[in-house]
Amino acid sequence: MSNLFPEETTWSAADPAGTTSPEVSFGRSWRFDYEAGDFVMTPTRKVATADDKTAWVEWCKKALLTPRYRHVVYSRDHGQEFDDLIGRGYSKAVQESEIQRIVTETLMVDPRTENVSNFSFAWDGDTCQFACDITNVREETETIEGRTDA
Repeated sequence: MSNLFPEETTWSAADPAGTTSPEVSFGRSWRFDYEAGDFVMTPTRKVATADDKTAWVEWCKKALLTPRYRHVVYSRDHGQEFDDLIGRGYSKAVQESEIQRIVTETLMVDPRTENVSNFSFAWDGDTCQFACDITNVREETETIEGRTDA
């Protein structure tokens, strides 16, 4: 019978700790018109596809529009928790800090997202509109916008 416990282990010189992660797959997706609330259709009435970067940006936008824990179809890691800010009486500075934290946590769940930065905020009464730059692992950057009611 062969030994189940090898006496000698060989490590690769390129990755001595065995920490190399597999290549992140971007995949493909379908384009969505958020204002119309429907998928973008081609002239032949087929759903328009999105390229790698656009699919990732679409995922980011959708994650920021989806309340966390509200829909069983999504994992517990998907979506944002802006509802936790409503009616708390926090100052605008605290709310901006919390929005930045929530957005960053929401988008960093996706392995394609490398960084979320450069937040800007505009207030209109109790509504906060924000914009931020998102960078993927391919170092492609896009600016996305969102809003929350406080």
